[in-house]
Amino acid sequence: MGILARFREIMASNIHALLDKTEDPERTIDDFMRGLNRDLGQVKAETASVLADERRTKRALDDCQAEIAKLQRYAEKAVEAGNDGEARKFLERKVPLAEKEASLQAAYDLAASNAASMKRIQDKLISDIGQLEARQAELKGKLAATRVQQRINAAGSSVGGQDAAFQAAEEKVNSAYEEAMALAELRGGQKDDLDELLAQYDRDTDKGTDTGDELAAIKEKLKKKE
Repeated sequence: MGILARFREIMASNIHALLDKTEDPERTIDDFMRGLNRDLGQVKAETASVLADERRTKRALDDCQAEIAKLQRYAEKAVEAGNDGEARKFLERKVPLAEKEASLQAAYDLAASNAASMKRIQDKLISDIGQLEARQAELKGKLAATRVQQRINAAGSSVGGQDAAFQAAEEKVNSAYEEAMALAELRGGQKDDLDELLAQYDRDTDKGTDTGDELAAIKEKLKKKE
């Protein structure tokens, strides 16, 4: 499709609507910008050719019109001089030039229209590229910020998970420590009670032994008196 044939399509394009529909705005912008820059390069090349054609047809038209105007002046001067025959010759010579002028005028009008269309296309492409560049910069800035925030969130989740694991381990250690201390305290109390009980038995045994000895001594003493 030629660039002029694409004129209506390009002028009808809506960048914002296109970006709103896509799932990958960054890639869509990059692809669309490459297309626009390619079209812009083609527009500039074809514009140069169209402008050259416009200048050429304008020169041809101007030359034809200048020749017609000259013959018209000659015819008028011939009439003023009373030379109607010469005046008729000048006017007859002007007839084919008038027909040529119409053809040259049509060619120039077409070239001028093409040049205007090319200018409008170029302005449209430049405007669209400017909009895309602004949107692209904004989008890439948001994407960069998003990636940074995602890394922060991931790091925070990792630290949070490690902190939770550390806290759970700490709680287990504390629980085990408290259990060990309670058991040690319990066993320590039992030992003290047992020692006290054994000491009591020792005292009672000692007392029983002393009384028996004394009683035997008394009986022995009484036997000797008999």
